[in-house]
Amino acid sequence: MDAQAAALLGMGLAAAGFGGAGVGIGYIFGKMIEAVARQPEAEAKVGKYMWIGFALVEAIALYGLVVAFIILGLRG
Repeated sequence: MDAQAAALLGMGLAAAGFGGAGVGIGYIFGKMIEAVARQPEAEAKVGKYMWIGFALVEAIALYGLVVAFIILGLRG
């Protein structure tokens, strides 16, 4: 495998983190809706933790994007 093909493969694998982030974000918001449906008075407290979890999961997707761009820059 030449370096060009390896770089493209690495960029694809780095971008694959978006799929996991999408699943994670969907899971977080789904559980938030479920928790509020069961106990509406806890919405403020649960919502705060939901946004923290969302930010952490979204950071993983951004790390994948940064790695893909770094590989793109090294390739050219």
